[in-house]
Amino acid sequence: MTFEESFELEHLFLEERKCRSCGQIKNLLNDFYLTRKDRGTLPSAYSYECKECTVKRIKTSRSKNKLVYWEYPDW
Repeated sequence: MTFEESFELEHLFLEERKCRSCGQIKNLLNDFYLTRKDRGTLPSAYSYECKECTVKRIKTSRSKNKLVYWEYPDW
């Protein structure tokens, strides 16, 4: 076996990342959002927060008072 045959493609690319919010190690390509589309598929183009934690953060940070309906002003 030669030196080149001992390496696989996954050794060259970072495939897993630890989420900063929940601390779990997850798959980089499937479980993290791509934040910089112009950089392609580099590991630095993906966020450090997994998709599940991002959805939870957005849900809790949104305004709870969304039931107020806007009415046309009576001029």
